[in-house]
Amino acid sequence: MDITTAIHGTSARITPCGDIDSDTLTPLRAAASALPAHVTDVQWDMRGTPFMDVSGLHLLLPPQAREGAPEYRITVTGLQPQPLRLLLLAADMSPGTFGPDRLTATPAGS
Repeated sequence: MDITTAIHGTSARITPCGDIDSDTLTPLRAAASALPAHVTDVQWDMRGTPFMDVSGLHLLLPPQAREGAPEYRITVTGLQPQPLRLLLLAADMSPGTFGPDRLTATPAGS
């Protein structure tokens, strides 16, 4: 798993390259935890992530849903077909957690 982080003012973009599963969740969370306190918007650029299991859903939980996490707005871009299907299924099952009012997601090529 390669992880690139770019910070521009109060926004950060984290770009993982590789599958997201339980083995890669820890370094991805570490990348998010290492963001400066002034960051208020985090974009997960998933164009290099062809597969994501339920671990990826835990990663994308809005910060308010994770105890002790800093509060920032999450945007997910570049979703490949399989991660997009998983996220849409999660939004159908739990719209208060993964719905469009809590998490903004766009598929690859959008």
